Amino acid sequence: MVNTFIAQTQLLRTLDRQLGAIVLRDQVQAHLTALEDLLTFATLPSMREHIAKALADAATLAAWQALDLGAVERAWRLYELGKRAAAESKDPAYLAYTMAARAPVLYAAGLPELAVELVQEALRSVARKASARLVAWLHASAAEALAHTGQRDACLRALDRASAVIPPGDHDQDLEMPSVRLNENHLTRWRGSMLAQLGDGDAVSELYEALPKTDPTLTRASASMHFYLAKAHLARRERDEALNHALQARKLANRIGSARNRARIDQLATRL
Repeated sequence: MVNTFIAQTQLLRTLDRQLGAIVLRDQVQAHLTALEDLLTFATLPSMREHIAKALADAATLAAWQALDLGAVERAWRLYELGKRAAAESKDPAYLAYTMAARAPVLYAAGLPELAVELVQEALRSVARKASARLVAWLHASAAEALAHTGQRDACLRALDRASAVIPPGDHDQDLEMPSVRLNENHLTRWRGSMLAQLGDGDAVSELYEALPKTDPTLTRASASMHFYLAKAHLARRERDEALNHALQARKLANRIGSARNRARIDQLATRL
């Protein structure tokens, strides 16, 4: 039964990337409630640990949806639920992941410096007790946090560390942590978004390299890429290109009801 719940979480995560949180939030909440009930009434410690992993995974999905819909406080509470579940699972990798995954909430709250400390603590806590793909994801998360604080050199060093450990090939899903999806193309896209966040015009080449390799059905990821392309073109004073990508980003964000993407597009539009 727990394995069925885990499979359902992955299906909901895939649908969320395509359709958006506004369509699936009620289903995800019902799924999360069912897992919470299952853990509440489980007795044996070994069974509770197994259920706790499933709950941690589902809670991080629900938290990401809440953040995408603009509910920052709810997102934080759901990430906290995921962290408590990960602690009960006694799996250091799950705990590190649920710690680092909440960094975007801190960006939204205007606390990027705290996000840097949080992700670095997650990296220290997992040491060598995690898969190479998860370690790469944690380094990339640290790089993103550093980009939000304007620390360009430290950001690029963290990205280099992620590139050094990520497994080769097109496969992107971590076998031990199914919510982590990362390969070289994802990392190129992530690098481009960080350079754009830093106001670096070189982000354009990174993002254009990743764009044709990105699954077009992943609507939220596509919206984010167009947003960062708009930001990168604006840094190069290429207003027409920036406006074109901003309009594409807004269209995609509207399609899935992404309040998070709409808000940052609105902020960028004041400069266009």
